[in-house]
Amino acid sequence: MEKPTLPNSTLILVFGILSILTCCCYGVLGLIFGIVALVLAKRAREVYAADPDIYKGYDNVKTGRILAIIGIVLSSLYLIATIVSIAIYGWDGLQEMTRDMEYNF
Repeated sequence: MEKPTLPNSTLILVFGILSILTCCCYGVLGLIFGIVALVLAKRAREVYAADPDIYKGYDNVKTGRILAIIGIVLSSLYLIATIVSIAIYGWDGLQEMTRDMEYNF
């Protein structure tokens, strides 16, 4: 008989990857995906700890959790940098800097 996979193990991995990929969207999307992945990973770890012999897919949970932590850190740094830039230059100054960067390429 084949072991069932741990609930949401693939989803945790996908959200962990998405938290890293979307960290440059002003940091907000990366934080959302990372936090959701951590919450789901916590529940999956509790289920696995209750009876580790009947489930497979715990490696996806561990990997997704690590990726979610990395994504949260990167997203937090990007969000802080964005907030500081807005505080220093203002929203109009930030848009002007972005516009100038586009013309230089």
